[in-house]
Amino acid sequence: MSDLFEDGPAGGASGNSPEFTVSELSGAVKRVIEGEFGLVRVRGEIGRVSRPASGHMYFDLKDDRSVIAAISWKGQVAKMQVRPEEGMEVVATGRMTTFPGQSKYQLIVEDIAPAGAGALMAMLEARRKALAAEGLFDAGRKRPLPYLPKVIGVVTSPSGAVIRDILHRLRDRFPRHVLVWPVAVQGQACAPEVAAAIRGFNAIAPGGPIPRPDLIIVARGGGSLEDLWGFNEEIVVRAAAESDIPLISAVGHETDTTLIDYASDRRAPTPTAAAEMAVPVRMELLAALDGQGARLSRAIAQMVGLRGQRLRDLGRALPRLDTLTQASAQRFDLWSGRLGGALVMATSTKRSALDRVAAPMRPRLLLDLVARRRDRLDERARALGMAQARRVERAGERLDLLAARLPRALDRAFADAGRDIARSREKLTGLETRLQSAQSLRLADLTKRLEALDRTRQTLGYAETLRRGYAVVRGEDGVVTSKAMAERAGALEIEFHDGRLGLKTEAKPAKATPPKTPPAGPDGQGRLF
Repeated sequence: MSDLFEDGPAGGASGNSPEFTVSELSGAVKRVIEGEFGLVRVRGEIGRVSRPASGHMYFDLKDDRSVIAAISWKGQVAKMQVRPEEGMEVVATGRMTTFPGQSKYQLIVEDIAPAGAGALMAMLEARRKALAAEGLFDAGRKRPLPYLPKVIGVVTSPSGAVIRDILHRLRDRFPRHVLVWPVAVQGQACAPEVAAAIRGFNAIAPGGPIPRPDLIIVARGGGSLEDLWGFNEEIVVRAAAESDIPLISAVGHETDTTLIDYASDRRAPTPTAAAEMAVPVRMELLAALDGQGARLSRAIAQMVGLRGQRLRDLGRALPRLDTLTQASAQRFDLWSGRLGGALVMATSTKRSALDRVAAPMRPRLLLDLVARRRDRLDERARALGMAQARRVERAGERLDLLAARLPRALDRAFADAGRDIARSREKLTGLETRLQSAQSLRLADLTKRLEALDRTRQTLGYAETLRRGYAVVRGEDGVVTSKAMAERAGALEIEFHDGRLGLKTEAKPAKATPPKTPPAGPDGQGRLF
């Protein structure tokens, strides 16, 4: 590799120095940089940050003298615990490489960590101040919690101990209907899932098939600052501040503080404490209710006693009942004695008045009245007939006018229909022409592909290999691939590109091994063993 960068002889550029293409030189530089710098950790300040629609992230790492271009692919960005922000001091872990298209080197970042807890806390404090300046943490935005919610929505992990603690505490204090929205409480997916859960509970319509929560609890167990970082994201804080449903934040232990605690309506030191804030103790309510009922019973009994005593006191001041009714009974007896004569006199008076009124009424007057009413009725019948005739005449004139306009309207409708039919026929002809040409083009395309595949088949076949000077040797057991197989075969067949040739082989005779003679014993005879 070093020979690639050696200078040529002293004879100048036109000597024996090799010539390289731009791609060869760029590739050599890429191999040198990637070989010399494997996995590296770089500390610096993040400059510009760009994330296009592809999901990749481009940013700069800089210090007071130098700048290195950095890039994280979409899959690496999804695994990052901390998202890079401009001005953040971080330690980036990755691999050095080059980008030949722009003649520059860059760092492929696989992971990013803040440069110490102080940098992470500084970023958290800056974010808290920015959100507080928008008024998201104002006390006037916080709403009181409902005294006894019917439905409680819990945003947490369904597999952790937090949900079991909350359900157990609610069951002990006052059982309520609980809706659990499962989310990731740690990692890259934590912030978007928690924000979506809060907005999802607020989007439930009242009176629907799924009950709308009266209270939301966002809960998670304790952990490090990095573990709880998802609840410091801006998307979670804004979702908590925009929630129309009162929200309790129960993230971490009592000493842990996240930004969602400032935006929530109430902060609980632990998830169990959040359940205690959500509902009162049922037994205490029953005891208080019994006490109030006893007080109410005593108050009612005391009030009835006092009112009865007051009524008795007032009754002693009233006159006796018979004294009050004696005068009225005497007047009743007086008027009832006079009632008979008064009725007879009133009947006589009414009869005299009736005779005076009925004297002028004779049958002739009734006949005259009927005749006058009949004449008036005949007059109105004649007027009605004339009005009906005029109405029928006007309707006939209107019908004649419409009948005169009908032929022209039909002609226009037929002409419009003819033009529409002509345009549709032209369109159908064009589509038929395109269909026929498309079939021809498709058939030609398939023919070209078939020919290309046939050429590929011929190129990859062993016949083309035979044309380049190779041969296939076959024996009685198939293709011969070793000398030992060729020696064992009695006959061979060799296939060349222009035909086959048969050969016979002679097996080499095995070397005779003389029999071993056992050594002679002392008596000159051999021994059996």
